[in-house]
Amino acid sequence: MRIITRSGSSVPASDHADWQSILAASFRDAGSLLEYLQLSPELIAGDAIKAAVKQFPVLVPPGYAALMKPGDPRDPLLLQVLPRADENQQVEAYVPDPLAEKHSNARQGIIHKYQGRALMLATGGCAINCRYCFRRHFDYSANRLGRRDWQQALEYIATDSSISELILSGGDPLMLQDDALSELISLAEAIPHLTRLRIHSRLPVVIPERITDALIRRLEMSRLNTVVVLHINHPDELTPAHKEPLNLLRNSGTWLLNQAVLLKDVNDDLMILSDLSERLFAFGITPYYLHLPDPVTGTHHFDSGDDTALRLHHQLRSTLPGYLVPQLVREIAGEPYKIPYISLTSGQ
Repeated sequence: MRIITRSGSSVPASDHADWQSILAASFRDAGSLLEYLQLSPELIAGDAIKAAVKQFPVLVPPGYAALMKPGDPRDPLLLQVLPRADENQQVEAYVPDPLAEKHSNARQGIIHKYQGRALMLATGGCAINCRYCFRRHFDYSANRLGRRDWQQALEYIATDSSISELILSGGDPLMLQDDALSELISLAEAIPHLTRLRIHSRLPVVIPERITDALIRRLEMSRLNTVVVLHINHPDELTPAHKEPLNLLRNSGTWLLNQAVLLKDVNDDLMILSDLSERLFAFGITPYYLHLPDPVTGTHHFDSGDDTALRLHHQLRSTLPGYLVPQLVREIAGEPYKIPYISLTSGQ
């Protein structure tokens, strides 16, 4: 198997084409990643970097690394995954749980923040560790669910008829193998008042091979209306290798949405955001949300500031047709919905 790089050339990924083999070949230390990219190890020198990695390990699939530009320490994909000394700085208002999810943790593995939908932490692991992750300090050990725990966790949803949508999150729910995911979907389908299944995942982006025939068939046969919310921050994250699997997923009847995070030096630029929306649409994905970063401990260096966010969003609205402009939002603990652009501009 070979992985398509940004330039259109290809590189070997693993001896097998299945997504788990690709995941197993991931970079798990920053030094190896820098060596692959022909970059100086000085970028990660020092005790501060070691401390950052100890808190939040490095994990980068080979296909995602192949999209990075060799020799460029400012590559926007690299900046999303490379540990920095800034992560150890204590900054006021940046806390481990800015969304107060522990207060919405209705029971083990279930987070219930909003009316009509509840979130299940299907897994604690991801296929890539994004340094700005809002759950990088989340207590997954207290919310770990094995297959034998799913039925009990879903009883919370089964006893609340106001919940019509189940959101599978994590971690990344597509880290589950197809048979396990199918079993979980079947348990959800058995709850009469559920009408929608939403899956939040970065796996189809960083390892497009995860969109298997079995996954497509299972979503296609579900009685639930299915939505997959992808997480794509930069147009370079979508390549020709993504187009066919995403088309197959969309043709199964699954609605594809994207939520991006506005990240300093990664995508806080009008041209980049405009290109991202255009490319998403070309791949059959609807731009959904553009999140302001959550104030999570260790991530302050990703924040471009509200003024930049509002200026860029205004420019996007002036540049693109409305259906290509994602909603600019901020999530605030305790609010019944994500706060949209119009409220941010009015100071509410």
